[in-house]
Amino acid sequence: MATASPGATAKVISCRIVSGPLPLCTTLPRDSTSIMVSMLRILLASMLMFATAAPAAEKIGAGGTAQTILVFGDSLSAGHGLANGQAWPALLDKRLQGEGLHYAVANASISGETSAGGRSRLPVALNRFKPGVVVIALGANDGLRGLPATQLRANLVAMVRAAKAKKARVLLVGMRLPPNYGSRYTEEFAAVFTVVAKQEKVPLLPFLLEPIANERSNFQPDGLHPVAAAQPKILDHVWPKLELLLRQR
Repeated sequence: MATASPGATAKVISCRIVSGPLPLCTTLPRDSTSIMVSMLRILLASMLMFATAAPAAEKIGAGGTAQTILVFGDSLSAGHGLANGQAWPALLDKRLQGEGLHYAVANASISGETSAGGRSRLPVALNRFKPGVVVIALGANDGLRGLPATQLRANLVAMVRAAKAKKARVLLVGMRLPPNYGSRYTEEFAAVFTVVAKQEKVPLLPFLLEPIANERSNFQPDGLHPVAAAQPKILDHVWPKLELLLRQR
């Protein structure tokens, strides 16, 4: 089975898909300090989401005709470690122009995001951008933290339903984990995306990194985040499923 990346099979893996010195996954006491930190993180994440997605919203407002594609993921879609304009959602914006499809891309992906964090901020993003299509690409950080698969499933279902309630079409994007997490957990994790897609009747791209996962050169030194040269391959992988949604009216 394909894994998150060839460099992600080390015995110690940080609890978020971000680079730099980070603590391993631990359970912290829920005192007033930790609660305040959590609240500040949510606030900062929301501010970052609107700051990074604002250009697409401005483009829509200027023309008044384009619909929005809301890309809602983690660092794999946020373009962690890349220059502006290099991540696959930015390349998607350019492809849409070339295809003559009147959509603008709002990339509201945030590094380190879990499905629970995404679930909490999606309603705000839906109201802000009013997307016609939502690409939900969350879950990798749940898996790297070893969070319960049942929790991931509940959060994905809630997000899909929230998007549908706003009349948006949904593409669900899955992830895979390296085998050192144990066969039982990795299989349960991978199955969540299939179960949710079937239950909610939405198209599924089973593994975002499928075309690049087995080649180490496609990844940054951390072994988790794709390099700029791999981004067109990711877009080519996402495009067929996404294009079908875009051409639906």
